[in-house]
Amino acid sequence: MFRALALIVLTSLLAPAAFADEKADAQKQLEAARADVAELKKLLEKLQKEKSGVQKDLKRTESEMGQLEKQVKGLQQEMNKSEEELQRLDQEKKKLQQSRLEQQRLIGIQARAAYQGGQQEPLRLLLNQQQPEKFSRTLTYYDYLGKARLEQLAAFNETLRQLANIETDITTQQARLAEQQSALVSQREQLASVRKERQLALAKLNKEYSARDSKLKARQQEQAELTRVLKTIEETLARQAREAAEAQRLALLEQQQARDPASKPLPLGPSVTSSGASYGGPFASAKGKLPWPVNGRLVARYGSPRGGDSRTKWDGVLIGASAGSQVHAVHGGRVVFADWLRGAGLLVILDHGNGYLSLYGHNQSLLKEAGDIVKAGESIATVGTSGGQDTPALYFAIRQQGRPSDPAQWCRG
Repeated sequence: MFRALALIVLTSLLAPAAFADEKADAQKQLEAARADVAELKKLLEKLQKEKSGVQKDLKRTESEMGQLEKQVKGLQQEMNKSEEELQRLDQEKKKLQQSRLEQQRLIGIQARAAYQGGQQEPLRLLLNQQQPEKFSRTLTYYDYLGKARLEQLAAFNETLRQLANIETDITTQQARLAEQQSALVSQREQLASVRKERQLALAKLNKEYSARDSKLKARQQEQAELTRVLKTIEETLARQAREAAEAQRLALLEQQQARDPASKPLPLGPSVTSSGASYGGPFASAKGKLPWPVNGRLVARYGSPRGGDSRTKWDGVLIGASAGSQVHAVHGGRVVFADWLRGAGLLVILDHGNGYLSLYGHNQSLLKEAGDIVKAGESIATVGTSGGQDTPALYFAIRQQGRPSDPAQWCRG
């Protein structure tokens, strides 16, 4: 893209036919950029639909997890209540156990008393009749005592029954709570796994969407740049047409003056030229004699793969140098471009006349402006990393009638 933009920008002194070719090329690139933008928009719409679907699934999963957490909280409250109930049952169990022990003690006392008195004590009292007036009262006492023994035994049996029921209830309650807790934990783990999968899917889609969106923005920016360049070309073609008409008019005036020496010439403004003849000879004859623009080391040669991609080649050279190093004009000329350009950063373009141009890119700063006349060896910029360069280096290229030429064939050493 940089090669195309650079070729298009170098339009100030090229022939109208060359401009027409550049315009056609730029138009093709603009159409390609528009097609890419349309395709990327379709892809982004598709990704957005996929994102919406995954987001709905994730929403449903997280809603289910929210309900599950609510159930878990409810179960926890129920478990807390059950724990309180278990504690109450355990306290009751302890009381029943104390009651059972007390009942056992009383029954033991009654059993020992009955044993010591003998099983025939009521009959013996009746036969002896030593105290006949007390017989009825004593017999009633023995009757009450027997009933008390039976009641104690019945209460003891009831206590044992209640203890057994409580122990069964405790075991059942604990088993039920453990089962519910296990089921909820299993469901929670399953939903957490599904949520993680959907979150990963959504993150992947977001990453892809972001990458595609960045690419779309880059292509839209290139499209805008190409549109701007096309406009520049059209304006330049119109200017060249006006200049050609003016040159033709001046030529006619010179012819008239030659035929009529007495006629006075029309007043003209100061004359300037971009020809290299005034700066050490024509550029065309300087092949192999030019100095390099900066002291450094060639890190990329003309025609070598660019950025590791064999499909793109360097149309100039890349010279590694210290940041801030002075960049010198290799030949006298006029500055026709001094501004930032996508892919080349801060760029200076010198016109050396007769269709020869030299380019100096990735600068840290520009020391000249468009329209300035510079001499050979004059500082025009400083080395930098603008335009996406990782390390300080100077992009240096030479054009002849819009066609790239190997700088190594022009510079000595």
